[in-house]
Amino acid sequence: MNRLCSREPDQAGSPHVRVFADANDIGTAAAREIAELVQERGNRGRPCVLGLAAGVTPIAVYRMLVRLHRQGLSFANVVTFNLDEYYPMQPSSPHSYSRFVRENFLNHVDQDPANVHVLDGSLRVDCVAEHCEHYEQCIAAAGGIDLQLLGIGRNGHIGFNEPGSPRTSRTRRVTLDEATRHDAQASFGEDEVPKQAITMGIDSILGARRVLLLAVGSHKATIVAKAVEGTVTGEVPASFLKEHPDASIYLDRTAAECLSRVNQKE
Repeated sequence: MNRLCSREPDQAGSPHVRVFADANDIGTAAAREIAELVQERGNRGRPCVLGLAAGVTPIAVYRMLVRLHRQGLSFANVVTFNLDEYYPMQPSSPHSYSRFVRENFLNHVDQDPANVHVLDGSLRVDCVAEHCEHYEQCIAAAGGIDLQLLGIGRNGHIGFNEPGSPRTSRTRRVTLDEATRHDAQASFGEDEVPKQAITMGIDSILGARRVLLLAVGSHKATIVAKAVEGTVTGEVPASFLKEHPDASIYLDRTAAECLSRVNQKE
């Protein structure tokens, strides 16, 4: 693994930025951190609560975690909460985020299915609010999230918290930004991208004890720079990570190309 450079926080609570050669190196670093946390909690006889993201970026993380499991890492003490889901969305759909996480990670490790929590995009609309409230209660009952994995949209969204999302938001149904739907269209093919989603809120995300955001590609460089070096604003939801006491951002070289304050190291 080749870590190219890093940027220390400007002040307490600002994210620590690490830059890697490529997505595989990011995945290896993130997976090793998660594995250490899982082992540490397991050695103390305690559960490890993870917030899981879907999408292309975390695939390398999940592949490495599966590899570590095959080498002996147990996930028997792990509790997971998925970050978001399209709405409406059947869990069997190839576009479902819950299916994505199952197929790329959970189906390949020894986690107890009872400890898997997902947002249900198949519910009737009048049941969604209660479902979201129950999801928050389950997170609290689990003792809170130890590590939340995130990606970032080109408009700065984290989860499906689109620009304009309030800092105090909790798990809820949201309307997707047109830019988000446009970016998702390639993976949906001829199917229509849903206009709504269910997502953990910004306050829910910031409630995690550790937050790890991953970004890959030059198309993310501009928004990454706004999130890291700009002001905290609801128009760039990822900028709220500056308020978190233990947040890190892992980037490949191209996603970091617009940052002005990354110091080169080995």
